Amino acid sequence: MSEAYIVSAVRTASGRRGGRLSGWHPARLAAAVLDEAVLRARIDPAGVEDVIMGCVTTASEQSANIGRNAVLLSNLPRSVPGVTVDRQCGSSQQALQFAAQAVMSGMQDLVIAAGVESMTRVPIGSSASFFTEHGIGQGPYPPELIARLGAERLSQFDGAEMIAAKYGLSKDDLDRYALETHRRASQAAGGGAFDAEILPLPVDPDDPASALHREDEHVRHDATLEGIASVRLLREGGLLTAATSSPITDGASAVLVASAAAVKAHGLTPLARVHKAIVTAGDPVIMLEEPIPATARLLAKAGLTIEDIDLFEVNEAFASVPLAWLKATGADPARLNVNGGAIALGHPLGASGTKLATTLIHALRARGLRYGLQTMCEAGGLANAMIIEAL
Repeated sequence: MSEAYIVSAVRTASGRRGGRLSGWHPARLAAAVLDEAVLRARIDPAGVEDVIMGCVTTASEQSANIGRNAVLLSNLPRSVPGVTVDRQCGSSQQALQFAAQAVMSGMQDLVIAAGVESMTRVPIGSSASFFTEHGIGQGPYPPELIARLGAERLSQFDGAEMIAAKYGLSKDDLDRYALETHRRASQAAGGGAFDAEILPLPVDPDDPASALHREDEHVRHDATLEGIASVRLLREGGLLTAATSSPITDGASAVLVASAAAVKAHGLTPLARVHKAIVTAGDPVIMLEEPIPATARLLAKAGLTIEDIDLFEVNEAFASVPLAWLKATGADPARLNVNGGAIALGHPLGASGTKLATTLIHALRARGLRYGLQTMCEAGGLANAMIIEAL
């Protein structure tokens, strides 16, 4: 079985809703990171055998197979296929897993795994809400499904609150975690930790001379505990606020996966390799707890312990998710989201999987470390988990 090497990894800086990436059509945004992934690897674009693109809200500008449309807008030849994957927030992590599987099986040698989400231009949930708002259909969760699960509704917000209660987390715990993630992100940005992974883009996509977007827009460099604690609750009686949840974000990311044969044939320099990857499913009501059993199963499959992992990226959809994960796994908090997480850096849904992989790879290499583990909570009680070995 061939190894799956990552030979380039790039992301955009995240953009706020209505912010510096809002002028970019998501297919153009995705095309930009595809081109950069190929450029950084210094390969002939015609050698790419497939593009697997994660995207969650496949409506409007993100509909009609945005993976293929991104290829057609890129410098890749038309002969390169493209496909769109929806594993909810883990969509591009699943894209990376699919790419690694294709390479490790020997079916393909060069595959780009990528993701994109313009939450400004295609609001979350709009692929379902458009029809129900016009009196068409029942939406994605028919009454029979809700009844079968014994739930009143399926909501990530409910799941995040349920996790906080189950693991005995207080509002102060959540607020302090959010402050720490902003502090780490601010320190990382100020120290140039993201420079090597970010593709600067002109704010006006039609004017290359316009100001460049090169810094994640959500980072609050002046964040204080008092300020975070003062943000109103998302619901009465709950613990979570907008300050302890991931913000609405625009962004794209891409990694190029190569086989050992392709590395040799093209003279490529691997940054990392995919060591082991799994996807698991659990309770669809509490929903966001699945990274915990996914981590345990992944480590067992890899024959590693939590202490063997040098850095962790656990997606901060809500502060309760990584905090519960820390309690359950006993991982060292100092190794978790060392450059900040989604609460500060943004969570562009379908792009977050390869975004986290990009940040993890660069963080490992910058520190001379070996193993990194990333995992994503996903709607439906799903979780992707992956161990990456830096080279």
